[in-house]
Amino acid sequence: MKLAIPDLVSNSYFPAVAAVELGFFAAEGLEVSLELVFPVDRAYRELRDGKVDFVGGSSHSALAAFPEWEGVKLLCAQAQGMYWFLVMRADFGAERGDLGIVKGRRIGAAPWVEMGLRRLLAEAGIDPERDRVTIAPVPGAAATDGVVNFGMTAAKALERGSIDGFWANGMGAEMAVRRGVGSIVLDVRRGDGPKACFNYTMSALAATDRLIAGSPETAAAAVRALVKTQAALKADVARAAEVGNKLFPPDAAALISDLIRRDLPYYDPSISREFVAGMNVFARDVGILRGHVPYEKVVAAQFADLWRN
Repeated sequence: MKLAIPDLVSNSYFPAVAAVELGFFAAEGLEVSLELVFPVDRAYRELRDGKVDFVGGSSHSALAAFPEWEGVKLLCAQAQGMYWFLVMRADFGAERGDLGIVKGRRIGAAPWVEMGLRRLLAEAGIDPERDRVTIAPVPGAAATDGVVNFGMTAAKALERGSIDGFWANGMGAEMAVRRGVGSIVLDVRRGDGPKACFNYTMSALAATDRLIAGSPETAAAAVRALVKTQAALKADVARAAEVGNKLFPPDAAALISDLIRRDLPYYDPSISREFVAGMNVFARDVGILRGHVPYEKVVAAQFADLWRN
């Protein structure tokens, strides 16, 4: 079986990566390999087309391939909350929470990821067209060799001066800060921005209705694998380094245990009704959802008991 993720050298989808590399899928009787498929909308299209069996990506992005949540379900959360950071050039001297710093600037953001930033800017009264904010992918960030990822490439682009800021994962943010080229303006997961933005999206594990109906035991095994991976990392965060040393370049491998340690408070596999309601409001606001879709159409709630094990 294949599990698609849109970013590999990152903390964003690390529970899914670790579930493969630390043997938790195998322990549940599933032979699962990782597929790096960027951007995330393409990953979900490959899920729809049967090229992969699971996606570990941003939950709202399922709508790229499954309009109105037709044919897909979220199985469990990899971690709670929207998990991207707004990082701006350090020499701007931006204050934490000051979204006005983006006016007249070039911001790097991946497709579908950028929707979270655009909605945050709208909440702050910033119109990208009026306020001359350019939001676009970072050149070179679409490499699929398993080494280059969006956050790392964005941090390097910021250092070169080819962008003024980026909206990306914790790995990219940490590299930019440690190199002295960037400063964090927003960390939504830890309280920056309007309260509602925490529930714009989350890192989740998704599968098709077809797989869930045809092989519910496979879907259940995948949920158990993710839940056990989260528990193992909470028990011994040093295990993150085992994965990082195997898959990441040295500079990223050296950071991964610290990044996962910070993320552990958000390692909860449950998907609440409050989250789904918030995500769907966000999806309607940005124009990727029309209807008021019930919780049971979005989440494979039959596996909820496994979240608590």
